[in-house]
Amino acid sequence: MRISLFIFVFLLGFQVNTWAGKKSENWPSIYKNQLFHLTEVMVTDVASPPVAARIYAYSCLATYLMIKQQEAEFSQADFLPASLLEIDFTNESKKLNSPEFAAIYAMLRVGEKLMPSGYLLKEKQEIWIEKGIKNKWLKKSELEEHISEAERTSSLVLEIARKDGYLELPALTRYSPVEEEGRWYPTPPAYIEAVEPEWRTMQPFFIENLNSYSPAPMAPFSLEQGSSFYQQLMEVYETGKSLTEEQKLIANFWDCNPFMVEFSGHMAIGVKKISPGGHWMGITGIASEKANLNFAETAYIHALVGMTLHDAFISCWKAKYETDRIRPETVINQKIDQRWRPLLQTPPFPEYTSGHSVISRASAVILTGYFGDYFDFVDDSETYFGLPEREFPSFLNASEEAAISRLYGGIHFRDAIEEGVKQGEKIGKMIWEKITQKEILIPSSK
Repeated sequence: MRISLFIFVFLLGFQVNTWAGKKSENWPSIYKNQLFHLTEVMVTDVASPPVAARIYAYSCLATYLMIKQQEAEFSQADFLPASLLEIDFTNESKKLNSPEFAAIYAMLRVGEKLMPSGYLLKEKQEIWIEKGIKNKWLKKSELEEHISEAERTSSLVLEIARKDGYLELPALTRYSPVEEEGRWYPTPPAYIEAVEPEWRTMQPFFIENLNSYSPAPMAPFSLEQGSSFYQQLMEVYETGKSLTEEQKLIANFWDCNPFMVEFSGHMAIGVKKISPGGHWMGITGIASEKANLNFAETAYIHALVGMTLHDAFISCWKAKYETDRIRPETVINQKIDQRWRPLLQTPPFPEYTSGHSVISRASAVILTGYFGDYFDFVDDSETYFGLPEREFPSFLNASEEAAISRLYGGIHFRDAIEEGVKQGEKIGKMIWEKITQKEILIPSSK
């Protein structure tokens, strides 16, 4: 099924760095803070990783489209044909005194409409209005036209979202675990049922054929000592018993499991965690701020990363439910050591491929293409959740650490990690090259 957003790809070809914006404001920081309001609501809703990525994609897309409508005329030569829905943007929009204000308001509105607890963003919208007036980005007399333009753009984006298959998911066949060796089964402590088993039916923005991004075959289930599966199983088991403090820190830093549950007596308590996509959106904001991007550039790269996350999750979830592979915890408890527990709680969906490996690499490729190789940064995305910041010499290095963290955490086999990285890199390279018409070279990690 083919989908890449007509209007977005049309607009992405335009040179966003020609738009200066209001340089007196730290727009990357402002944007990052406003986007985090969406993250807070996703945490409240316990949004699954694929759902969270979808919300980021459309919300950030609204910001970008809003700002682009305030820009110079678009060139037909910049258009790349591929569309979900051809929406008519030919009607001339009103020129606004503060397109940045309207763009962020549009983001908050789309987020409000896409999330069950989106009503919590109404207060943030009111605060944003007060901030806009107080900072003199716009006058009170201009507020109505700014809100009107933001509503128009958010409505168009929501119209696109209604066509991507999300609303049809509840009517699809429910997943039931298959009681066969090697097949996935719910894991402790909460034994949550499989999450988003039909996400592969969602429509991507850029991927034209999902089969083209399927991973290499996984190691077949086997408990023979010389088999690849058995060797990987024992690697997870032994690694989990001898973790260094640094490995524990790495695993926890990249945990990003919104389904984590702690028990106190008979009471189950959900632990607030950011999603994997939320972590990489945070990194995107950190990089935008460090690079001192203007508002248009900030909106551009957030939208592109958000849409990349969406596509990467669709590809990964297709692999997960087609392979339906058992998690290390289940087979270790059944066959090796009943008392063994992984450092991290096992997420509630099949194992192959590793979701964090796929989406981290895809995001890192896009960010590398945009900001360049060896763009060092300090990742403080998890400080809100009580974890220390970490320094990285490049986005690719961060993605490699995110991938291996799944082995340290005891929730993935090595082939799911390594093939997940390859899967994500292929997706990221395809998207970057489709957008820019330029090949991206990824430095070897060897």
